[in-house]
Amino acid sequence: MYKLTSANSNLLVPWYLLASYAYYHLDDPILSDAAFDDIAKKLLDKYETIEHRHKHLITKGDLRAGSLLLTKSEYPSIVMGSLSIL
Repeated sequence: MYKLTSANSNLLVPWYLLASYAYYHLDDPILSDAAFDDIAKKLLDKYETIEHRHKHLITKGDLRAGSLLLTKSEYPSIVMGSLSIL
């Protein structure tokens, strides 16, 4: 994950969404707390330059708080589909 996101910071968005959904809605973390916090920090640092179609779901406030409390229906279906194959 770190190699991918350091090469393309836009990938921080899907990783943050995937990890958040897995943690809050499946009770099955796919990342350690430290890795999740690291993604949030990097995403916040690069927020203005990141281009991703789901970026609007994550606010700077979410990143500062280190959580993303979306309802299940607010997550893109690709997030749920991706987690089902992990």
